[in-house]
Amino acid sequence: MASIAPTSTTTLSDNKGNFTIPLIILTTLFFMWGFITCMNDILIPYLQGIFKLTPAQAGFIQSAFFGAYFFISLAYFLISVNLGDPLARIGYKNGIIMGLVTAAVGCALFYPAAESKLYGVFLLALFVLASGITILQMAANPYVALLGSASTSSSRLNLTQAFNSFGTTIAPIIGTKLIFESMGGKEHMTADAVKTPYLFLSGTLLAIAVLIALSKLPKFTGETIEKGLGVLKFRHLNLGVIGIFLYVGGEVAIGSYLIKYFGELMGYNEATGGPFVSFYWGGAMVGRFIGAVSLTERPTSQKLSFMGLVTILAVASVYFWREDLTTAFIVLGLIIGNCVAFLIGRSAPARTLLVFSLFVVGLLLLTIFSNAQVAMWSVLAIGLFNSIMFPTIFTLAIKDLGKYTSQGSSLLIMAIVGGAIMTPVMGIIIGAVGYQHAFAFPIVSYVFIAYYGWKGYEVKQRAHS
Repeated sequence: MASIAPTSTTTLSDNKGNFTIPLIILTTLFFMWGFITCMNDILIPYLQGIFKLTPAQAGFIQSAFFGAYFFISLAYFLISVNLGDPLARIGYKNGIIMGLVTAAVGCALFYPAAESKLYGVFLLALFVLASGITILQMAANPYVALLGSASTSSSRLNLTQAFNSFGTTIAPIIGTKLIFESMGGKEHMTADAVKTPYLFLSGTLLAIAVLIALSKLPKFTGETIEKGLGVLKFRHLNLGVIGIFLYVGGEVAIGSYLIKYFGELMGYNEATGGPFVSFYWGGAMVGRFIGAVSLTERPTSQKLSFMGLVTILAVASVYFWREDLTTAFIVLGLIIGNCVAFLIGRSAPARTLLVFSLFVVGLLLLTIFSNAQVAMWSVLAIGLFNSIMFPTIFTLAIKDLGKYTSQGSSLLIMAIVGGAIMTPVMGIIIGAVGYQHAFAFPIVSYVFIAYYGWKGYEVKQRAHS
């Protein structure tokens, strides 16, 4: 999942000193929550096999996970409109530590879940884990912005967000090996397969919490959040909340059923199909690296040079990973298509959002009406075009909110619950029409996002300071 940029006005009281080590630690944190979030794509077919779940029942795995985003963010919003910004009270550093410890407890709960062999306990573990990640989403990004001068805060956030995407990219590869291949294949799967991986994740999160607690990080002063519900009067924010809901719902619903889809489409088992999910999330990482430069006012020559560099590195990585020249050429063609879409967007965030949304609609139609390799690569290519959507919608939605910016941000975070709602709905549709034709469902999401990039983002009312 893409990270959320800082939205409250924060001033650095002491920006002197070398914050390289703390930044490395926080970059590891971004990687970890990306890795853990994408492990759900492995958990869905795993738990589906263990508990003999229908696609709709398996979709509640994402409901438990992304539902936490809604309830924790809702609690944050209600507290903020009555008492002020909670993070301003306890500090971003303590907020990060709280999020890490909560997420670690959630990972540790996978052990008793496996012992009990109860699906409900697995869902509880996921909810606690996601509650911790929600707190991290609120606290970690603004904190990264404080680790150095304000003029370079954007580059630091882009760096940490790229490593978040790196975590989502490699999680399907490692998760497949740890959960499926370690048990000798699907026919030998038991609930015990998740014990060791998630205990290791729990220990790692606690270790990061200790490192952050011991790190010397800068002090800050945060603005007092505006009380009341005046934030709801901004049309572009309200439409942005819907956009985030539909984007996260579409992205997660697509990613959640890819492994089973590849089984229906290509006859792949979980161990064979799992690594291909990395192309979906890896595309988001590549797109974010390209977007970090393409959505600026840099000269076109610099943009093209950077696009070429990222493309070469990505294609080379795929070739050395898969040792397959055909796959490398397919990836090359898809990335070139993504670069063309950026050029059509002309560095304008809203225009690029519109273009990318239309590309995704086309790719979904292609995967529905094509067969075999064409259908598989069409749906995997969606990751490239998902890449810039979350931060772009988020940035457009909070534009000119002024004193309402923090409240607007919490509403946008709350909208991540789209992943909890749309995934089981798609599961119901899969049960009725099969995996391939069910990919018509997310088209609704991307049509709305296209509208938001066309007209919905326009600011009709500005806040008065």
